[in-house]
Amino acid sequence: MSFFNLISGNNAILFMLLFSRVSSMMIFFPFFSYGTIPVSVKASFAMFITFFLFPHAVLNLHSFDAVSLFLAVMSEFLFGLIAGIILQIVFAALGLAGEQISFIMGFSMSSAIDPMTGINSPIIGRFLMLLAVLIMLATNGHYLILIFLNNTIGKIPLGNFYPDISVWKYISYAIGKMFVLGFVISFPVIAISLLSDIIFGMLMKTMPQFNLLVVGFPIKIALSFVVLIAVLSSSMYIFQNEFLKAMSYLMKAF
Repeated sequence: MSFFNLISGNNAILFMLLFSRVSSMMIFFPFFSYGTIPVSVKASFAMFITFFLFPHAVLNLHSFDAVSLFLAVMSEFLFGLIAGIILQIVFAALGLAGEQISFIMGFSMSSAIDPMTGINSPIIGRFLMLLAVLIMLATNGHYLILIFLNNTIGKIPLGNFYPDISVWKYISYAIGKMFVLGFVISFPVIAISLLSDIIFGMLMKTMPQFNLLVVGFPIKIALSFVVLIAVLSSSMYIFQNEFLKAMSYLMKAF
């Protein structure tokens, strides 16, 4: 087969739809969607993955008019958006826990740019998110995402993705669970902060000369850091389990 036959006809449409699916991964999936990764690197990587998966892709479109092609491309981006949301919810639970911990420790005004979302987030939340990305890479989460993308080539025809009601039910369940996980991860710091506030309140009643602003806040921050370090491994273990559960659901549902 000549090069011109390879890039003509249905193969060009097949390549465009496959590139749209891979590009949606680079836009919506955790780690791959990091804003600190240059766009040229993302585009080159998406092109490489598209060339790699092209021999396994099959085109099932029966109409090739402009409207059908537009809807097919939009369905591929919808596929990436929904799958990316399911994984991003797990990271959002850590971000929520980090915001609660930062508020308790008095670090709410200390913020930094989150490369995953591109917005300001508290410094504790940024630390937890970066650590979560390292845990994802250490457990080969990025490989699981690429394997998932490869598996969808045979299971979901290009341009024909339409989510069923079970996907929306799972997303609703995952969003509700996100708040529970955020509270569970931040609860040890919240508990020690509440206990320290009670103790400081008793000291203020018995020792009016006790300066809470000078002595109390540094002690509260130190205690919070000690508790955070003590439960950090458990928090990352919870994140790892939830991320693997989300990947397992994607493997089964898509």
